[in-house]
Amino acid sequence: MTDRVVTVVGGGLAGSECALQLARRGVRVRLFEQRPTGTAPAHHTDRLAELVCSNSLKSLREESAAGLLKHELTVMGSMLLEIARDCAVPAGAALAVDRARFSQTVTTAVEGDALIELVREEVTAIPDGPCVIAAGPLCSPALFSALCGLVGDSHLSFFDAAAPVVDAQTIDLSVAFSQSRYEDGAGDYLNCPMGREEYDRFYDELVAARRVVSRSFEGRDLFNACQPIEEVARKGRDTMRFGALKPVGLRDPRTGQRPWAVAQLRPENAEGTAYNLVGFQTNLAWGEQARVFRMIPGLEHAEFFRYGVMHRNSFVDAPRSLDGSFAVPGTTVRLAGQITGTEGYVEAIASGLLAALNTCADLLGRQRLSLPKTTALGSLVAYATDPSTDPYQPMHVNFGLMPPLGGGRMRKGERHAAYAARAREDLAACVAARADLFRTAGGDLS
Repeated sequence: MTDRVVTVVGGGLAGSECALQLARRGVRVRLFEQRPTGTAPAHHTDRLAELVCSNSLKSLREESAAGLLKHELTVMGSMLLEIARDCAVPAGAALAVDRARFSQTVTTAVEGDALIELVREEVTAIPDGPCVIAAGPLCSPALFSALCGLVGDSHLSFFDAAAPVVDAQTIDLSVAFSQSRYEDGAGDYLNCPMGREEYDRFYDELVAARRVVSRSFEGRDLFNACQPIEEVARKGRDTMRFGALKPVGLRDPRTGQRPWAVAQLRPENAEGTAYNLVGFQTNLAWGEQARVFRMIPGLEHAEFFRYGVMHRNSFVDAPRSLDGSFAVPGTTVRLAGQITGTEGYVEAIASGLLAALNTCADLLGRQRLSLPKTTALGSLVAYATDPSTDPYQPMHVNFGLMPPLGGGRMRKGERHAAYAARAREDLAACVAARADLFRTAGGDLS
């Protein structure tokens, strides 16, 4: 399409999707990834698109906002979502992936693309020429400082946390049972049931345990979807029982009764050799994690492949720094991924795809793509780049961001189905109208 090279900084979900989409359209890409020469506190490998928190990409149901976003990405031709489906592990109605296989497959795809040059070194300054900064919320201090110099001091931060992973062979299957919520028989999750006294002892030890970051947090410091389990617990003794440890829809086969609380574990890989403690993001010291989490029935002898970690995430104040395509006004620099303040794995993939499409539009001198606000992705972009969004906080896709529906009152399920139907129709029309960007047969759009 052009002899110009687009620089993409960051080999995470957004950067990898962006690079592959640009190459698919005949654009040469120089993709920078600092690992393994540079490191970030949440990463464990040097592979691209490494999932640093959960291995779940959330719901597949199109009547949910997360599922609708996946539909939209499928229509728009997301390459990482296709890889994720190929690397899926059982997770009920959610899309979860084999973490290692997913990142390795993405790495192989990037390394095998003749139009992508993968450079393993840290970027400390804003590159010349057209570029996409997809360095993620763990952007290196030097690059983030350079970025702040470009957009001004309008930047923010919050704390994020990841859950531990345990060795499947060390889970006591005479206690933990296999079941998905509201389903009879075996399911995709392992469930560790807790009686009231067991729960109370666990609660007391959890809230008293030693933390890595010792200060108490206020709500604005923590991203709501990834709050440490001990911070959730501090809000009240029963808070976890209405969240990560809710027992509804589950029955202990030993008693035939619903437990007082249930800790769920989800497979980390296709072989089922490792399990993630669902909702157990934590700021506890590693020794405390082993001590406290082994109080959960069925995990008394659990061995940890990976302990949970907590880290600070940085992002720009997008409503006051970026235009509607996540570009820095007056420059050839565009941002993508969680550094924009949009939150979530699939949201990061989506922003990488959108960055590629609009970078192509800029290179071709064509109108940028503006998704309908009635779509999941379009409504998230509108929220993130609207100057009236104040204060700006990390945000997943959700139906609350979409324009209201017309007509009378509906039940929640009917309302969500109507949002999804409207979004599918409007996106289809948008994609059909922008064949100049979405046509990929033969690669080069020019």
